[in-house]
Amino acid sequence: MGIIKDDVCIFIPTLNEAPTIGSLIRTFRERGYRHILVMDGHSSDGTVDIARKEGARVEIQTGLGKGNAIIEAIDLIEHPYVLMLDGDGTYAPEEAEIMLQPLFEGADHVIGNRLENPDAGALTGLNRFGNEVINYLFKMAHGAYLYDILSGYRAFTRTSAQMLHLKESGFEIETEMAAEAVRHNQNIAVVPVQYRQRPGTETKLRPLKDGTKIVTTVYRMAKMSNPLFYFGLIGLFLIAIGGILGMYVTYEWILRIEHIPLTILTVLLLVLGFNIFMFGVISDMILTFHREVMREIYRAKPPNSPK
Repeated sequence: MGIIKDDVCIFIPTLNEAPTIGSLIRTFRERGYRHILVMDGHSSDGTVDIARKEGARVEIQTGLGKGNAIIEAIDLIEHPYVLMLDGDGTYAPEEAEIMLQPLFEGADHVIGNRLENPDAGALTGLNRFGNEVINYLFKMAHGAYLYDILSGYRAFTRTSAQMLHLKESGFEIETEMAAEAVRHNQNIAVVPVQYRQRPGTETKLRPLKDGTKIVTTVYRMAKMSNPLFYFGLIGLFLIAIGGILGMYVTYEWILRIEHIPLTILTVLLLVLGFNIFMFGVISDMILTFHREVMREIYRAKPPNSPK
């Protein structure tokens, strides 16, 4: 099935992207995309004026952060297909069709994999290492390896986007989108894309602070999709602490030194850790059973019945 460009909304969240936003919008319009939405995060460098001059629809987000821009834009977009990319010129408009084609073939969500084909200097060694660590952590927590969950080049159907319960306000939003798409069993496609060196705009990403938030989001969202991973780690941590204290208490007891309060704490940590771990096991069993039931219900529905 071919791409119907009038059914596509090009969505660009921006914050101080004056050096690049004009040429980006212009390129999309030259390629036949007439519906371009810029959600601006209160830029102070003329980004809004440039975007409007180039013919884009510009909205000013009420909240701060990229996450809020995406959440607010989903409620405004009326077209069935959405192509989302950053306004800093790091993603190529020429690859729009590569991103959109899987949607017209039945995919719900498409992720552009930057890590396979970055330009020289676009990503530092630390960037690549951090991305790979987060991708593998996501696989452990959510059971799917998506190659580049932090990519800002995304395509998705409006229907699939409305299914996602998005709450993150900052750069954690891409992680949340990936986790929610996996949790809702959406058809996710990953395609390699070019990643360009940033042309003249400063990055808003703070590697240590934002990286910590992203890892925390990956772990926190596992509570719904992989409770054994979420609660199991807590339980094992408490059991490990209790075990270390237990060895110390036992060693001191052999030397005829008693630590009654520490002994009580050790027992409490071991019992609490075991209970939390078992809660994760039971929750995982319930979730697996729920998924099986929903799968059977879906299979039993007539082909033309509403989902």
